[in-house]
Amino acid sequence: QVQLVESGGGLVQAGGSLGLSCAASGSIFSINAMGWYRQPPGKQRELVAEFGSGDDTIYADSVKGRFTISKDGAKNTVYLQLNSLKPEDTAVYYCHARITRATGLRLARDYWGQGTQVTVSS
Repeated sequence: QVQLVESGGGLVQAGGSLGLSCAASGSIFSINAMGWYRQPPGKQRELVAEFGSGDDTIYADSVKGRFTISKDGAKNTVYLQLNSLKPEDTAVYYCHARITRATGLRLARDYWGQGTQVTVSS
């Protein structure tokens, strides 16, 4: 019974900013990784930014210096601040988490949100 719910997508003009949030809920034992992926129209899903083991962060080269990932562990929530947006950033942004549930077999598996649309106009 784990769910990831994203919010904050929308339509913005180039150079603008947007903030995304994702909250994980349900029977969670631990969150091993949590972050963001995106899928531009007609392209494969790609990593944007994520917290990994030891809370180390990774960013796609295309967003370094423009996007910032942060989190609130007590709320099981991860955020993504998107600055200096470009039309190429247009995509469906998906929250991702690797979670071990508190019930049943305690094996880590990947969970995905339903996605939130970010559209950047020129």
